[in-house]
Amino acid sequence: MKRYHVTTFGCQMNEHDSERLKGMLESLGYAESQDRETADVILFNTCSIREAADNRFVAHLGVARRVKRERPDVVVGVGGCWAQSVKEDVFRQFPFVDVAFGPGQVHKLAEFLTSDSITAQGFFEFEGFTGRLPMHRAREHQAWMQISVGCNLRCSYCIVPSTRGREVSRPLEELIVEAQRLAADGVREVTLLGQNVNSYGRDLRPERRAFSELLTAIDAVPGIDRIRYTSPHPKDMREDVVRAHAELPALCEHIHLPLQSGSSRILKAMRRTYDRERFLDRVALIREHVPDCALTTDIIVGFPGESDRDFAQTLEVVEEVGFDGAFTFVFSPRRGTEAAGITDGVVAHETKVERMERLVEAVQRRAAERAQRFVGRTLDVLVEGPSRTDPSRLRGRTRHNKVVNFAGLARPGEIVPVQITTATSQTLAGDLPLVARAAV
Repeated sequence: MKRYHVTTFGCQMNEHDSERLKGMLESLGYAESQDRETADVILFNTCSIREAADNRFVAHLGVARRVKRERPDVVVGVGGCWAQSVKEDVFRQFPFVDVAFGPGQVHKLAEFLTSDSITAQGFFEFEGFTGRLPMHRAREHQAWMQISVGCNLRCSYCIVPSTRGREVSRPLEELIVEAQRLAADGVREVTLLGQNVNSYGRDLRPERRAFSELLTAIDAVPGIDRIRYTSPHPKDMREDVVRAHAELPALCEHIHLPLQSGSSRILKAMRRTYDRERFLDRVALIREHVPDCALTTDIIVGFPGESDRDFAQTLEVVEEVGFDGAFTFVFSPRRGTEAAGITDGVVAHETKVERMERLVEAVQRRAAERAQRFVGRTLDVLVEGPSRTDPSRLRGRTRHNKVVNFAGLARPGEIVPVQITTATSQTLAGDLPLVARAAV
């Protein structure tokens, strides 16, 4: 049996695409290999959002070149956003690569592997959803669901529109069928994926759909106990979606709402299409209808032109909102984006590092404060398996998307009540009550 090895870089959408990539390969008769040295097909699913992901990918690709030199029959493939962004240059930079494909052309890999081609091939058109391919899930009871691809926005720092194309939504009925199939396969939690999930359905014809309508439909699927989604855009976070969090039993009390900057001036330069006031208004709306909602965010430090005052405004928003967590990034220019051409007001590296340190301190301090509200409460936890830090304990996740390490006996996929005893900015700890243990 031929074997494959896939290395994934980047976001949840890439993780989802890799699961579909693996499922497609296994449908062709391939089995997964745990290392590249024994694989017949070595694949990289690449990211182009951050420079660090590019650098890690290139380092890993050097290993594949060595394997290819030792075993010339090995197929080396590069897919994903980085491949799409450079297209045919992949073969010029890395002549040992056999096949390259963009996010919309994952299915073309199957054609390449089953053909008699002996020349390198690239596939870079925008077509098809990876969500329609077979899936090899990394987690038995949790699954990704791709509801749309692409993005119609033009954030000045973002390369996604050029690597994933314009926004296209999958039909609502098709997504309901997929949710039903996942539930029948033992999945209890689904995460809906899109570059801007809450603009879902506006492109569908003949009948437009609303994101809240999709949430309601998935909530009605028997067996789906939890629904999450990522990522929404603040400009499209409307009251019907916020109310859905209060009204739909399966929709979790967690919203990831990207801020990027607390300065309206910088948000305008980023072309984010909302300002500081609009963002805070959305936060107020969420807190009004879902008071216990966990809010997480993305923040970029050091965008060109960011002054000390602009950064101070970001810190002010962090203090005022009190995020439950944040992904923080130092700005790095991406080729082909408007921001990459900005030469005025470039922020010095030392300044970026200093601001990042202050931002991380503020985020973690406020997150730790927010997490204390869980201490003493009993929360439903979806068990994922053994704790990563202590195999004698279990690990799971609350509806607020907080990781919990706890003592007790339970099986992966069970939802159990855990009494929370301690909390940090990152995780919670607790115990399974004796009554619950006896039931298990």
